[in-house]
Amino acid sequence: MAGIGFGQAGLAKYAGPGHWNDPDMLVVGKVGWGPELRPSRLTPDEQYTHISLWCLLAAPLLIGCPIEQLDDFTLGLLANTEVLEVNQDPLGRQADRVVDGDDYQVWARELEDSSRAVGLFNLDAYEFRKVRIDFQALGLGDGSYRVRDLWRQKDLGTFSGFFEAEIAPHGVVLVRIFPAE
Repeated sequence: MAGIGFGQAGLAKYAGPGHWNDPDMLVVGKVGWGPELRPSRLTPDEQYTHISLWCLLAAPLLIGCPIEQLDDFTLGLLANTEVLEVNQDPLGRQADRVVDGDDYQVWARELEDSSRAVGLFNLDAYEFRKVRIDFQALGLGDGSYRVRDLWRQKDLGTFSGFFEAEIAPHGVVLVRIFPAE
């Protein structure tokens, strides 16, 4: 999942309304072939990373798990309206990597309302990591911006210059950044 998803860097120019890059099927919930289904081998944090990255990529969200066997966690992954809004944004721009650090990456995409959807990813398998994104790197001007955590559906506050978050191993913080009012 990580190799395919993070390997989409540089491919945003090929995506848009009517022609989407397809990094493959989602591997959340019960997966496998035939009657021998098993739970995904991805940890919960890796599943958040998976769905966040695919939504940032504007990728087709094809699930391979049987809908009638969804557990509450998987249903929450697949039904979070704020996360799905990023995937389904009418502007249709695919995110691209804006920061490629040691064991972390930041991906961002502009949305139709001129806000930014931003994924801060910790690629380290063992350690929590603070990841920072400067608003200038997102093409935003000077000033203050409101940041909303999309998975928790919670405003995090107003920030000037940058946003920083501590992220679990193989985890993500998926935010939407709006001009402050």
